Amino acid sequence: MEKQTQQKKTSRNPILIMAIVLLVMAGTGGYYWMQSGKYASTDNAVLDSDMYAIKSSVNAYLNRINFADNQKVQKGDTLFVFDTTALNASVAQAQSALEQAKSRLSVSDLEALASKRNAQSSQQSILSLRDQVTAAKVKLDKAQADFDRNKSLLKIEAITQAQFDADASVLEQAKAGYQQALHNQQSSESSSSALFSQAAAVQGQTSTALAMVAQREAELALAQENLRHAYVLAPCDGIVSKRAVNPGQYTLAGQSLCTITDTKSMWVSANFKETELRKIQTGQIVEISVDAYPDLKLQGVVESLGGATGSKFALIPPDNATGNYIKVTQLFPLRIKITDFFELKNKPNGRDNDLVLFPGLSTCVKVRIK
Repeated sequence: MEKQTQQKKTSRNPILIMAIVLLVMAGTGGYYWMQSGKYASTDNAVLDSDMYAIKSSVNAYLNRINFADNQKVQKGDTLFVFDTTALNASVAQAQSALEQAKSRLSVSDLEALASKRNAQSSQQSILSLRDQVTAAKVKLDKAQADFDRNKSLLKIEAITQAQFDADASVLEQAKAGYQQALHNQQSSESSSSALFSQAAAVQGQTSTALAMVAQREAELALAQENLRHAYVLAPCDGIVSKRAVNPGQYTLAGQSLCTITDTKSMWVSANFKETELRKIQTGQIVEISVDAYPDLKLQGVVESLGGATGSKFALIPPDNATGNYIKVTQLFPLRIKITDFFELKNKPNGRDNDLVLFPGLSTCVKVRIK
């Protein structure tokens, strides 16, 4: 009887164990199935950051390099120092040219002022001569009236011939005085017109001198700007690499000097299948893991969606009109902003936490879509 009971218990144990295993598997599968519906994930993602290509802005010899390859630098640190002998000479030359242009402008201003005053003075002379013409005309009219009256009186012998001759002489003098006043007025008006024309010409020279001053100021500003570019500063905090020049080398404007990787401002560039885009929106929370440091966990948000699929940004975009069309699921780029940084428990190789991450490291991202 006891043997039968023991056999029954033994026969039930495998069934019970199998049932428990199936239950656990079902529960685990159900859990992962439910969790998978909450996330859209991809391992086609990398860390990214701004990379600055530092180039020379002057034609000069390189005197000094203030960093070692792959060295960490701070924003505003002096990276390169170029020889400033020729640049300082250019600044001094531009300053001298500017002072000379200002002197010419001062002389032109004085000449313009003198010409203007001479023209105004001639205008006053014209007004005075007009008054003289008016007075001469009045005197002529009076002499003519006296002459006409005395001519009538002479016919009736009311006056002597001597009185009549005297009045005729006065009339001739009045005519001569009037003609002289007219000539003086015309001459003064011609001189005044010439003086006003001269004043306008001098004023034009002043405008030219003023434009020359502006040109010299621009040349001085350009020379000073070139002098400032003799000292190349770091545009951000980061790591300097790919140095392409050596001290003593003559560099040309636009020549590449080095590259700075911004290690402070980083984001994740992730590529998702086009079939997952309907689930992804900006502002959704993202969990980020870095392949290089499995213990490091980052958190971020979807910052923006790319303007087109990755194939459209390729060097040679595909052309589906060639007849070799094969439908392939396209990948769409996303930019994920890192919002939280959970520090590593153990710093790799004793490095600081801000030097753990580098652009190009592979990552895996999970976007919480529910």
